[in-house]
Amino acid sequence: MIIYLHGFRSGPQSWKSRSLKARMDALGLGDEFWCEQLPVSAFEAIALADAQIARCGTAPTLVGSSLGGFYATCLAERHGLKAVLVNPAVLAPLSLSAYIGTQTHMYSDEPFEFTAAHIDEIRAIEPSAITHPERYWLMVETGDEVLDYHQAVERYAGARQTVLEGGDHSFTRWDDYLDPILHFAGLLKSTQPEGSRAVRGAPQ
Repeated sequence: MIIYLHGFRSGPQSWKSRSLKARMDALGLGDEFWCEQLPVSAFEAIALADAQIARCGTAPTLVGSSLGGFYATCLAERHGLKAVLVNPAVLAPLSLSAYIGTQTHMYSDEPFEFTAAHIDEIRAIEPSAITHPERYWLMVETGDEVLDYHQAVERYAGARQTVLEGGDHSFTRWDDYLDPILHFAGLLKSTQPEGSRAVRGAPQ
């Protein structure tokens, strides 16, 4: 099972979520994919994902983008799960402080209020340390215009890291990594190695 956690203001309609789901459908793995609209509240978002994890017969793999990468880290540390982090928000409370106020969902245009209390919730669930970096696969593009990729590279030292030149916050080469992600999750066989090392370039 893959549990996909979208980013701030995003949702299940994001192209990364839809692309991964389409690939899994094509492989007959559609039932192994979960992605739902996460509440604005970090406490509620984590509770929703916790409930899905509890329903899984075997340990799922978390895939999180941006703020979803932060949530994936929280859940991976809590449950001892593997996680793929795509341009993750490392300093989420700090990076999201600029968005306090009225925001709109990217795909529905529905407004919502993002408050200082929401920032406090994010701060409250932040793990103090990455205890088992070997469980993580960090994927970043150096052209990320929203977050500083250096922070993620430092935060997840010792994890498998794919650092690609250029791109942007959306992770433009996402489709090149769908099968490697499924392999990392144990859902697809591959003859390629999975080593935990820094990578710049082609999928592995």
